[in-house]
Amino acid sequence: MRMTRRLLSLLALMLPLALHAATWTVRPGEAIQPVLDRAAAGDVVEVQRGRYAGNLRIDKPLTLRGLQRPTISGGLQGDTIRIAAPDVTIEGLIVRDSGSSLLQQNAGVYVTPGSHRATVRRCDLVYNLFGLWIQKANDVRVEHNLIVGKRDHGSSQRGNGVQLYDTTGARIEHNHISFVRDALYVDVSHHAVFRGNRLHHSRYGTHYMNSYHNLWEDNDSYLNRGGLALMEVRDQVVRNNRAWGNTDHGIMLRTLQDSVIENNVVAGNARGFFIYDVEYVQLRGNLVVNNQVGVHLSAGSTRNRVEGNDFIGNREQVRYVGARDEAWGAESGNHWSNYLGWDRDGDGRGDVRYEANDLVDRLVWQHPSARLLLASPAVQALRLVSQQFPVLRVPGVVDPKPRMRPAQPDWKEWNAKQSSLEP
Repeated sequence: MRMTRRLLSLLALMLPLALHAATWTVRPGEAIQPVLDRAAAGDVVEVQRGRYAGNLRIDKPLTLRGLQRPTISGGLQGDTIRIAAPDVTIEGLIVRDSGSSLLQQNAGVYVTPGSHRATVRRCDLVYNLFGLWIQKANDVRVEHNLIVGKRDHGSSQRGNGVQLYDTTGARIEHNHISFVRDALYVDVSHHAVFRGNRLHHSRYGTHYMNSYHNLWEDNDSYLNRGGLALMEVRDQVVRNNRAWGNTDHGIMLRTLQDSVIENNVVAGNARGFFIYDVEYVQLRGNLVVNNQVGVHLSAGSTRNRVEGNDFIGNREQVRYVGARDEAWGAESGNHWSNYLGWDRDGDGRGDVRYEANDLVDRLVWQHPSARLLLASPAVQALRLVSQQFPVLRVPGVVDPKPRMRPAQPDWKEWNAKQSSLEP
C-alpha cells in the first residue's frame, strides 16, 4: 500500500510536466541558444538540418534533438555543448570543433558535476579535443556515437574519446571511437557497463584506473598501442572481447584482484596479456593466438586460477619473471600449441606436464635468431632433455594437465587473420 501511494505521488508530480511539455523548432539561420533559454524543463528542442555556430549551454532538463543530422560547430573555442543540469538528452547531432586546451579540458560535450542521467546517443562527435568529458555525474548513457578526435594533433596533444571521472552507473555502449589519446579513459568510476564498442588508432583502447564492479563485454580494441589496460582495480568482469593488432599489449592487468577474465580473443599483439601484480583472478576460456609474447607474467602474480585457455602460435608462449614455479591448469588444464608430450590413455590430457621458460625458451630470449630452428628435431630433442635434468631449468609456468586440443573452434581464422597483417 505504501509503495502504491509513492507511485501515485510520483505520477502526480510528472503529469504536469508531460501535459505542458512543448516542442521547439530551430531552423537554418536561427540561433539555438535563445531557444534553449526560453524552453522549459521537459521540453524538446528540435534542430533542422543545417550548420549552426556557437557554444551551447543546457541548464535545465530537456531534449536537444537533431533532424537529419544538423551540425553544431564550437568554432574551435571552449566546449561545443556544455550540460549543466540533470536529465538532459542530446541525440542525432554532429557536434564538432571544440577548443584545443588540455588545461580547460575542452570537449564536444562536457557533462558537468551533478548532471545526472545525461544521455548522448546517435551523435557524431568529430574534431573535438575530448569527445565527451563526464565528471561526477551518475547514470550517464553514451550510446551509438561516432567519436573521432583531432587527427592532425600529436597523440599527447589529443584528448580522450570518452573521459569518465568519479561516476557511478554509466553505460557506454556501441560507440565507435578512434584517433584520440585514449578511446575510453575511466578513473574512479564504478558499477559501469562498457559493451559493444569499437576502439582503434589510439594510445589505449581503454585506460582504466581505480574503478570497481564494472563490466567490460563484447568490445573490439585494435590497432592501438595498447588494447585494454586495467590498473589498480578489482571486481571486474572482462568477457567476450577482442583485442588484436595492438603494438604493445592486447590486455594489460596491473594490480588487479578478485576479477574474471574470460572468453576473450587476444591475437596478433606484441604481448597478448601483460599481467603484473595480479592476485585472485580467474583467467579462463581465452584464446591467445599469434602474439609475439602470449603472456608476460611478473611482479608476484600468483594465487590465480588459469584454466581452459588456448595458447596457440605465440612466438614465445610465456615470459615469466619469478623465483618459483607458477602452477596453471591444475583443475582442467590449458592448451599449448608447442607441447611435445603424449596422451597414451586418450583422455585428452597430456601425460607429462607442460613447462614454459624451459632451456629452449631461454636460448631464444638470448639469441632471437634461434627462432628459425624451433621446428628442427635437434631443438625439440633439447627441450625434452632439459625437462629430465632439473639443474638446467629455472622457475616458470607449469601446467600439469595440458590439453591436447584447443577448445576454441575459430583459432585458425584468428591465426590466419593476424598472419596476413604481419609485414
